[in-house]
Amino acid sequence: MSEYVTFQHGKPRFDQNTFFGRFRHFLDVIDPSTLFVTEKRLQESVELLDRFKRGTLPPGVTDAQLWKAQKIKQAIIHPDTGEKILMPFRMSGFIPFGTPVVVGLLLPHQTLASTIFWQWLNQSHNACVNYSNRNASKPAAASRFFQGYLGAVTSAVSIAVALNVFIQKAGRFSPTTRLLVQRFIPFPAVATANVCNVVLMRLSELSEGVAVLDDDGNVVGTSKVAARHALLETALTRVVLPVPILMLPPIVMAALEKLPLLQGRRRLVLPVHSLVWLAAFGLALPLAISLFPQMSRISVSQLEPEIAAATDCKIVTYNKGL
Repeated sequence: MSEYVTFQHGKPRFDQNTFFGRFRHFLDVIDPSTLFVTEKRLQESVELLDRFKRGTLPPGVTDAQLWKAQKIKQAIIHPDTGEKILMPFRMSGFIPFGTPVVVGLLLPHQTLASTIFWQWLNQSHNACVNYSNRNASKPAAASRFFQGYLGAVTSAVSIAVALNVFIQKAGRFSPTTRLLVQRFIPFPAVATANVCNVVLMRLSELSEGVAVLDDDGNVVGTSKVAARHALLETALTRVVLPVPILMLPPIVMAALEKLPLLQGRRRLVLPVHSLVWLAAFGLALPLAISLFPQMSRISVSQLEPEIAAATDCKIVTYNKGL
């Protein structure tokens, strides 16, 4: 049996009603190999999909070719604007471009200034990824972006720096209190910073609303209720995202640092720690964003009355964003 099912334009290759199906779908979305797709290959993929819609496909084109073309287009081009997303801010670039920042965050003997710098760089990257993968069905002024960026980065960096200072001062506490601080304080702080970042970068969606679509993909109206659902779902993924990142590396490193190789070569600790963190991030990202489908569904009865009046559909869809 072929690995590729019959191609459906604009539809995910895997079942979005199951977590495993969404997980496999988002593994395609974050696949870093799409970062190396040339402009020529992108245009060929777009043209192939256009010919499929027009019913003018050349003979011999397989379902596999069509699915691969759609994967390339969806990884590079924003579904609402139709424009290319800058490479560092694509979901496929989140891990590769975020890795140098992570190494900076892990550097030992950080000063307050260096901590602020690396946290600013980290949260700036997060802010641009959040903005680039937002629901963009309604245009927003550039000033909204800068206001959101300042608010997101300031709040997130403040939380992160306060966390670092607090943990440094934990040395004054009793061993039991210090252990509790080091193990349980980072998660709520990081999760709060992530939520602040994504909400403030996409705040215009709450005031403008997002487009909702019927079964045929036609826009039936703009809904602020759907926008709230979109931001809530995305914010929840940002709460889950740090769990494997904060839990797995300490456990793995505690075991690895007992090995003679690392005990005798302390300079290897940072590179190994970075690789372990990278592996944890590579697992955490698809797990977190797989909690909800990108194209989420909502009952018309939950939306504004004008939406219900504009369609006979009982369920409509909206782009949750990533």
